[in-house]
Amino acid sequence: MSKPFQTTSSQIVWSCPWYRVRKDGIITPNGRSGEYNVIESPTSVWIVPVTPAGEIALIYNYRYTVDAWGWEVPAGSVKPDQTELEAAVCELKEEVGGETNDPLVEIGRFYTANGICNELGIYYLATNVTLGEPAHEAAEVMEIHLKPIDEVLHMAHSGQISDGNTVLALLICAEKLRALR
Repeated sequence: MSKPFQTTSSQIVWSCPWYRVRKDGIITPNGRSGEYNVIESPTSVWIVPVTPAGEIALIYNYRYTVDAWGWEVPAGSVKPDQTELEAAVCELKEEVGGETNDPLVEIGRFYTANGICNELGIYYLATNVTLGEPAHEAAEVMEIHLKPIDEVLHMAHSGQISDGNTVLALLICAEKLRALR
């Protein structure tokens, strides 16, 4: 299928260490000139960590952007020198002190906000995770909570978890999670 938009120009208009904004000049499908701004963000990973006792390690995280606390699974960006799997293993360790000898299982790949951003999200299930000391970054304010699988799935279905990527990760592996109970 052909691309309905034509790009006539492209420039980075703002950047920081985590993402940048690209402004494109475009010709729309009806032939009009326009402008489209895109947030360029690296690929990110989300990990659903399940302990040998069948509990999910959730973080209760403060997000400055929305000035609110919320439930999330460990997540983070893939750094330039990492594979996606290496990033998932690293984020699991950094955010909940999690380690496992089981292979992480990829459960899905989705664009996280494809109307404004090119970030690809990769979602993993980690089983038999033992928790140790996390290594939070300076801007991370979070608490670690262990919760039964059924409770976490109820939280996802009932709106108690407001982070869309966390809900997505939990729901796409719900059958696998129920089998781990």
